[in-house]
Amino acid sequence: MRFRDTRGAGSRRAATGFAVPAVLLILLSAGGCSDSGSPAPHSSTPADICTGLVSYWAKEALKGSTWAGLDWEQKGLSNEQLEIHDDVLSEARATDRREGREAAERLVDRETRRRCEAARGATGSSENWRPPATPGTGPGTGSQRPKRHAPM
Repeated sequence: MRFRDTRGAGSRRAATGFAVPAVLLILLSAGGCSDSGSPAPHSSTPADICTGLVSYWAKEALKGSTWAGLDWEQKGLSNEQLEIHDDVLSEARATDRREGREAAERLVDRETRRRCEAARGATGSSENWRPPATPGTGPGTGSQRPKRHAPM
């Protein structure tokens, strides 16, 4: 059995005439909403990263936080950053006793920023760290290259 469209050509044109502008309106209004609400990318300098890490851990130690007892590697600090941390924390503890916690935290922020900037991020690592070998001087190059044997 076959069903017949009783609406007629006029009603189809009317429906299509309404649908096209509605779809266009939706698409055009969505086009202007490209902002996802996320912040623009921000690039951090080594000094910014150093300042953030060192000041965070110095303030945690100042508060007596349980996590302040982690070692420098667990905190993500380089040896140079650890030195800054220890010096600033020592100064901050003295300031905390004399002037209170807020003054000590301001000192942490100020001195950490100053020292991290002066040390260009203080990224020097442990005494076991070695700079990458220059091309042609490391193992497997130059006179240390394995000898090749003739095919048998």
